[in-house]
Amino acid sequence: MKVLITGITGFVGSHLAEYLLSKDVEVWGTKRWRSKLDNIATIVNGLNLIDCDIKDSSSVDYIIKQIKPDKIFHLAAQSYVPTSWNAPAETLSTNIMGQLNILEACRRAVINPVIQIACSSEEYGLVKPNEVPISELNYLRPLSPYGVSKVGQDLLGYQYAQSYGMNIIRTRAFNHTGPRRGDVFVESNFAKQIAMIEKKKQEPIIYVGNLEAQRDYTDVRDMVNAYWLATEKCEPGEVYNICSGKTWTIKSVLDLLLSYTTEEVTIEQDSKRLRPSDVEILLGNNVKFMQATNWQPVIKFEQTLLDLLNYWRELV
Repeated sequence: MKVLITGITGFVGSHLAEYLLSKDVEVWGTKRWRSKLDNIATIVNGLNLIDCDIKDSSSVDYIIKQIKPDKIFHLAAQSYVPTSWNAPAETLSTNIMGQLNILEACRRAVINPVIQIACSSEEYGLVKPNEVPISELNYLRPLSPYGVSKVGQDLLGYQYAQSYGMNIIRTRAFNHTGPRRGDVFVESNFAKQIAMIEKKKQEPIIYVGNLEAQRDYTDVRDMVNAYWLATEKCEPGEVYNICSGKTWTIKSVLDLLLSYTTEEVTIEQDSKRLRPSDVEILLGNNVKFMQATNWQPVIKFEQTLLDLLNYWRELV
């Protein structure tokens, strides 16, 4: 079996590649020519890497025809919400047009692989108190250009599955984290700041944004297992929430990370870390996905955050 991961050098892509190498599959991955290979450095010899910008349809056509994958995990994206405020056109172009190029390339190559589209809980956006935990039937009210781009990917996947009979599985992943998470993401940024303070590379001040938002976290290693199960057991055209079904406030995430250090710190709000509009609560209902796959998250969030902190301790 040939499996293609778009965005294999990224956070989730690298963990998925590790997971797939434990299976009897041939792992291919797209990267941009300037992509850093740090996340896959220990496994790169077991991978088949190919340069591709998903916004370039001819480039996408070439790799799809060359590889003819049996499965595609489409992870490549502009995935940071605050960046989408500064670069909305780039976010929409990369995420929506990039996916369109992949779907059209499969049609032109006359292949019908199982395609997992990594959608997002950010699609739900403005969630009302009586709508939690959020099911797949909830209204989509995205509050960022990133959220809008993911709605576009999601519905494009639905349309292609219905119109052309393509084997597309849509997964709406809620927050996931762990080692190798980029420092632009809040929990990873906190962990990096703590590690920097421990090494005396930063003054003992933790800079924060909105600490009251609530997020449903899953360990990335549980998440990639869920992605694989989605391609094995879920129905084409359907959409599935993948989440833990529990929430943590951002403040409680920070408090837990601080419990792993002896450093005395002060907390200071940084206005640059506040968003024009923020999603106050993302708590998912995972019943549909769990019934389809028997998936269960197994890694405790406390362990996830400790692993994340230790990752930054080694890196800074």
